[in-house]
Amino acid sequence: MHGYSRLGRPNSGTASISPSPSPPSSPRFRRHKGGGGGGGFRGGGGVEVKLQSFVERWLYVVMSAVYRRRGVLLFAPLLYVSAMLLYMGTMGTFDVGLSSKNIGHSAKSAPLGSLYRSPQVLQHLWPYIEAQNRSNDLMTNVWNMKSRQSWKPCNNLQNSQAELPKSNGFLIIEANGGLNQQRLSICDAVAVAGLLNATLVIPIFHLNSVWRDSSKFGDIFDEEFFIYALRHHVNVVRELPEDILERFDNNISNIVNLRVKGWSSPTYYLQKVLPKLMELGAVRIAPFSNRLAHDVPSEIQGLRCLSNFGALRFSEPIRTLAAKMVDKMIRNTSSSGGKYISVHLRFEEDMVAFSCCVYDGGEEEQREMDIARERSWRGKFRKKNRIIRPGAIRMDGKCPLTPLEVGMMLRGMGFDNNTSVYVAAGKIYKTEKYMAPLKQMFPRLETKDTLASPEELAPFMGYSSRLAALDYTICLYSEVFVTTQGGNFPHFLIGHRRYSYEGHAKTIIPDKRKLAQLFDSPRIRWESFQRQLREMLHHSDVKGSEVRKPSASLFTYPMPDCMCKQAAAKNSTRLTR
Repeated sequence: MHGYSRLGRPNSGTASISPSPSPPSSPRFRRHKGGGGGGGFRGGGGVEVKLQSFVERWLYVVMSAVYRRRGVLLFAPLLYVSAMLLYMGTMGTFDVGLSSKNIGHSAKSAPLGSLYRSPQVLQHLWPYIEAQNRSNDLMTNVWNMKSRQSWKPCNNLQNSQAELPKSNGFLIIEANGGLNQQRLSICDAVAVAGLLNATLVIPIFHLNSVWRDSSKFGDIFDEEFFIYALRHHVNVVRELPEDILERFDNNISNIVNLRVKGWSSPTYYLQKVLPKLMELGAVRIAPFSNRLAHDVPSEIQGLRCLSNFGALRFSEPIRTLAAKMVDKMIRNTSSSGGKYISVHLRFEEDMVAFSCCVYDGGEEEQREMDIARERSWRGKFRKKNRIIRPGAIRMDGKCPLTPLEVGMMLRGMGFDNNTSVYVAAGKIYKTEKYMAPLKQMFPRLETKDTLASPEELAPFMGYSSRLAALDYTICLYSEVFVTTQGGNFPHFLIGHRRYSYEGHAKTIIPDKRKLAQLFDSPRIRWESFQRQLREMLHHSDVKGSEVRKPSASLFTYPMPDCMCKQAAAKNSTRLTR
């Protein structure tokens, strides 16, 4: 006997998909029988190609064997590994050690990407950047919205129920990580609770050793509104009833903790979790981050949409201060119609340390980064045989962008020094040194500390998630959002902006490999620099309205699960906002 669930019985059949037939095999080259000291073969046009060198003959033998004997394809992995080893041998071009003996390389002899050359690029391009000051009004025409098909928020859930079915038990989850990782866990918990017809207990927040934020659910989110917004779809309670808790000796730790694998399917929950829930009356799942697959039935996706975009709003203290800060940004940008840029800048000390990238701080920077790495990731970067190639990391686009690089990127795209910029960040590494160039390029720069007084920020200090919630809100309402590094913050914000702006993210997602090449070219011409960055801006515009693929997250790509095309939106129910 099985309890009620939104997907019916756990053993319901699923349609099988027959595998597609194998593609036809590739035609074989005909070997040329004629003489010739080097050997040869005939191509498709019958033209004989002479094999002169040893390498050519060796490649010919290998390729002939592959085509003639398919069993040789078993050796393909070995050939691949050999090629990669040869390739890695050439990667010394990018290498520079982290020891002080390598710091003295001159710009001319240094390997590609091994030096932080962005300051030289700025110095070279500065006359052109200054000439651009107050030269245009790009903020009023950043995005080409006319050619887009508008999307509207809509609710794909079935009709809400005035009275929910009898609950199968209580679901307790533990959300870990920072603000948006916790948000992910909460939304997935709502979806799983709906799937299992369980009563969700307000999620517990785990005290993370990195974030060090002791905030509880109600400190960050509006708990009462969360319960109210979900009332017709999922039953939510603040805590376990006393009679249930007494079964476990009034100790929540005695409740069985089910170890659920990451990205588990709805079928797994129905087959493995639901029976335990009905047997025991309550179950825990901790940790709960990324414990539900991206691609689930529309009814379950609808619960994710409702919880993220409808039920989860910040607590009243956060909303109040954030609204004041947004209003101030808008007043400060009246000349551009209240439009401003927000930048999520990830140049905090721990990010710089974790990246293993080298900037221009010399031995002092190296010493500080070694200390930071050891403090947060004991021994991780000192493992035997671990090779760290900062130059290769930079050229692969993995280094955090510095404030100077963000400023050059935006100026190259066409934003002038009259543009208002809000920087969302933690404590920037060597703030005075690294922020100075960005302030020079964009004098109308704001942060939390300039928009709010010390007295207003005091209740939030020491709570990273609450401070991040302020940043999140100010970025949400900006005309342009710039992400400089991956992570949950930009992923959730991009999705929220798509939801708020008719399906367009209005977000600049830079090609960091391309930027690494540009910033490693001290003699680059301004015309080339500007052209490539404007192409990058156009690419972000085009990609702003992407629809979710099966393997992608609904929280970043809310169409079509949480939104309908404008023509269809009239017949759908809008989510509570």
